[in-house]
Amino acid sequence: MIEPSKRLRRAVSSNDALLVRRIVKSHPGLIHNPDHSATGLSNSSLHLAASLGHLQVCRTLIALGHELPTPALNDEHKTALMLAAAAGHTEVVLLLAENDPSSILRRDVRGRDAIMEASMGGHDTVLQILLTYAPGGAQDAVQNADFDGNTALHFASSNGNLLVLRTLLAAGADPERRNVWSWTAIAYSATVQAEVYLKGLVSEVEKRRRVKSEADGMRKGGAVRMVEEEVGVAD
Repeated sequence: MIEPSKRLRRAVSSNDALLVRRIVKSHPGLIHNPDHSATGLSNSSLHLAASLGHLQVCRTLIALGHELPTPALNDEHKTALMLAAAAGHTEVVLLLAENDPSSILRRDVRGRDAIMEASMGGHDTVLQILLTYAPGGAQDAVQNADFDGNTALHFASSNGNLLVLRTLLAAGADPERRNVWSWTAIAYSATVQAEVYLKGLVSEVEKRRRVKSEADGMRKGGAVRMVEEEVGVAD
């Protein structure tokens, strides 16, 4: 007879949501079932399901209270959302982000969050989901840096993830932000192509901001002139 903890882990691995529910209902204390093997990092049932992209198992575990009162963390303080984001499992990321938006900005032992994980892996759709649900908005979220001062833009640049670079800059990421070694994201470009692409994006963003600023200034100036003319007529 296989012990319940092993049966549960096998059920999660094989994406058998019905069996997962049955085992957890019979053994509610096993819902987290951390993996204490040499390479397991104490990953919980949801960590395993999220890393494999098993959506129905994730739904089942959440419904059974896996993430209450707070998200489970492994030995590296990573959430299941971080593992799903790193692996690019879009549907699981959407489920976890909707279930607990605050988990999007949680940090692991290196100070990295799910947005940085998605940027590192080049998962643009996942990144857009995370930025949509990020508490405080996308612009604040992309300013976060790990303990080495690296932002999501640093990670995207160093891995040559071009679509992610565009998404991050559109969200308000700062291309001039330096890490603790005084390197910008552009300096970390994985390839010449990525460097040229990022420089082009930065120029494009700066041009748009300049045009917008000038347009705003013209509108304000026009309003002032109209008021002056009206006053002159009244006199």
